[in-house]
Amino acid sequence: MNIDHVNLLAIETSCDETAAAVVEDGRLIHSSLIASQVDIHARYGGVVPEVASRQHMLSIIPIVEGALREAGVDWPGITAIGVTRGPGLAGSLLVGVNAAKALALARNLPLVGVNHLEGHIYANWLIDREEGKGNEELLAAHAEPVFPLVCLIVSGGHTDLILMKGHLQYQLLGSTRDDAAGEAFDKVARLLGLGYPGGPAIQRVAAGGDPKAYKLPRAWLKDTLDFSFSGLKTAVLRIVEGAGKEADGKAGVGRPDLDVAGLAASFQEAVVDVLTTKTVAAARKYRARQILLAGGVAANRALRERIAAVLPKEGPLPVHVPRPIHCTDNAAMIASAAYYRFLTGKTDGFDMDVVANLRLV
Repeated sequence: MNIDHVNLLAIETSCDETAAAVVEDGRLIHSSLIASQVDIHARYGGVVPEVASRQHMLSIIPIVEGALREAGVDWPGITAIGVTRGPGLAGSLLVGVNAAKALALARNLPLVGVNHLEGHIYANWLIDREEGKGNEELLAAHAEPVFPLVCLIVSGGHTDLILMKGHLQYQLLGSTRDDAAGEAFDKVARLLGLGYPGGPAIQRVAAGGDPKAYKLPRAWLKDTLDFSFSGLKTAVLRIVEGAGKEADGKAGVGRPDLDVAGLAASFQEAVVDVLTTKTVAAARKYRARQILLAGGVAANRALRERIAAVLPKEGPLPVHVPRPIHCTDNAAMIASAAYYRFLTGKTDGFDMDVVANLRLV
């Protein structure tokens, strides 16, 4: 498809963030707005699907209007509309998809459905606007990721290793056999009484702890690139129970018989160790020219630092990690993925439906 200039409006409502963004040519962010529900769901220790859906309905129109306003464009300046169609919470996805369909129909614009995980990968292509810099200058300063590459998608619902030999070409190398890494962070944070969401809470507390305080298991799953974190989570539970704490997520912090900071640091170290080792092994095995990190857990400081520290010893292999704000759910990443689909003519009809368990591969 021959289009010199594409401003793509995207909508993301797969879980508990209502997001909209305008991105130019799949890379340059003109606006990216997110209405978070984290304070609402924190009282429940996790996302309540019905509550999330209702909040999306309240936020979707103001967020879309705000994204257009911040980008400084009106509808005639929008080329297409992208939207997350799965995986995610069905009720939440329906709000975003139905809004995107209505806008596309009303404005006679192409509609592009995007896999949420694909969006996380394409967050690595995003460039933030910088004051006083033009498009050419920004693009020159931020090279695109180079194929073939290995991407580690690590989030609350997914832990996958993907090989990409080109745009929209995905080969699954390994995935979790039980808990995703982000899910394990949430569950362990609850055990330690650290609250929700678990990833940021554990990272904060672990900063003051000794990562060698507790000897925790690593499920290496020999001769595979798969992951498993359920045994690690159970090991933390046993330690907590052994310290005399009820496993109700309310009494961990401040107990003299439980080193919460040390346990959080040891848990984080175990997760980061496995993620880093397997990702580097996959990159070497498949002769990748670059490693990408993607997903909410990619915002974890320890993971980002470990990847950077390990690779120089293994030989030159560039690592690209999106800014933390682009690691968590956002619509700019959906716009980027939608752009590359749109360029190849991959658009969707108004019969497109949400798929809660949509697979990338």
